[in-house]
Amino acid sequence: MSRGAVAPESSDDHIASSGEKDCPSSHLDTSKDSKSGDDDDDSSSESSAESDSDNEEPETEKTNGELGESSAEGASCRAEERENKELPTHHVNSEFIKIEPHCEHCNAENKHNEQVTPRLLSRGHFLLKLDSEGIYECTETGLIFEVNRKVDIKYCVLSWSKYADLVVKPWVVGGPLFDIKCDPAALTSIEFPHFLCLGHHEANMTFKVLHVQSSRASLECTVDHSASHVKWHVSSLSPVGPVIQSEGTLFHHGAVILYKVVDQNPSLSFRVYVVTNNNSFVQDIFTSVKKSAKKFMKIDKPPVCLKPLQSGKKYKLISEPEADITPEEIEFMDGSLLKLKSYIEVYLEQPTEFKLLLVEVDSDEIVWKAKLRECDWVQDDKSQSISKSSTRGNRRRKMNSALPEEEAYEKRMKQVDTSGGAHTPLTEAHLITLAGKLGKEWIKIAIAKLDLDISVIDAIREKKESDTISTFKMLQKWQEKEQSNATVQNLYNCLRDVSVEIQDVLEGFL
Repeated sequence: MSRGAVAPESSDDHIASSGEKDCPSSHLDTSKDSKSGDDDDDSSSESSAESDSDNEEPETEKTNGELGESSAEGASCRAEERENKELPTHHVNSEFIKIEPHCEHCNAENKHNEQVTPRLLSRGHFLLKLDSEGIYECTETGLIFEVNRKVDIKYCVLSWSKYADLVVKPWVVGGPLFDIKCDPAALTSIEFPHFLCLGHHEANMTFKVLHVQSSRASLECTVDHSASHVKWHVSSLSPVGPVIQSEGTLFHHGAVILYKVVDQNPSLSFRVYVVTNNNSFVQDIFTSVKKSAKKFMKIDKPPVCLKPLQSGKKYKLISEPEADITPEEIEFMDGSLLKLKSYIEVYLEQPTEFKLLLVEVDSDEIVWKAKLRECDWVQDDKSQSISKSSTRGNRRRKMNSALPEEEAYEKRMKQVDTSGGAHTPLTEAHLITLAGKLGKEWIKIAIAKLDLDISVIDAIREKKESDTISTFKMLQKWQEKEQSNATVQNLYNCLRDVSVEIQDVLEGFL
């Protein structure tokens, strides 16, 4: 595992120990109630800020006989074409954006934990069903759970701004805030993802976990921390998240998120958010954009900054060709605790391709860049149809939101099971579409979900083709094995627990 420049540690498995394993919890001297801000001011202020809704947990919809050789090859070519084709950008419909850090130091850390994909319940809640003791990492949130027996865990991302009064200086936010619910006795420890880059740190740092209980909060000691996570021994469960105290400057894994105003004007108007790589922060931005009186679409560009963002350092956004940019410079800070999320407005009077660059003012070094083309924001009839379909789906979910999460989920499953998919045969187009979504997990899925023989898998692997083509051929082998039972419904029953994205694709087939 990669090590940060903090207090040295003899263990090979952790970057550093907090050195506070036996320290008592520090209760914060506050009895203020945690208040939620529901204000939504869409007008553009001088500070280019907007409000977010903190007490609403937004609904989440996740936007990802043997055939003759000539037939298989033709389908494989189409699968490869589909793999390389850029998908259209639609209206924003998900606040949950997984952003991996672009950092050699932090990416060097080897992950040996079992990766598990949770079930998505209503209103952004996740459900993880673990069958035995072990250490499991959630693929959606980055949370790592160490459990001592079979357990069901429900959890969701919360907004830090709701609890801003409980984070008292010199402590600052260090990562996302979570509400986790299960039997605490079944959880030995939780590791929370943090957004700090430790590769630049020489200063003394202390990690703790803010544990919110009723209207008060306590600072509880951590077991240790790594380049990506903060480990905490579970005492009880309620809103919890990592905080940090540092004598030096903090370096953050940063991201740039783009939204375009959707209207009838020929001009282009964008909101550019420069943020910490923090799901609580990203969710706040999505909620604010979603509740705005204006319509927005997310522009899908690589969000991760090329180098860490430094607290207190000034950055400027540059457009080529020139555009109206307000404000011209920003001083970077983590805005997790703020109800008003700052953004930069970019305006071009005429629609045209252009480049955006985020640059350090002191060094003129580029820390993020992207090229925006007309195809990034022009919506064709198909994308508009998808957007309308998503809206109808949102209405159905709102009707179900009054039900308990699992009951709403089961109701959804019954609706799908009665849609006639039991007799719908799988087509080549179905397999190509699904192959593009399953990706690198195809071997595990073939064994655990589709019960394919290992010799079949080895024969596919020997050809050393792309993941999409290998997955397509694997699905063909399953179709051959099942013969008349190779229906859409049967494949749905096998794969619906793989991920939320796969579940949505299969429901589309139905």
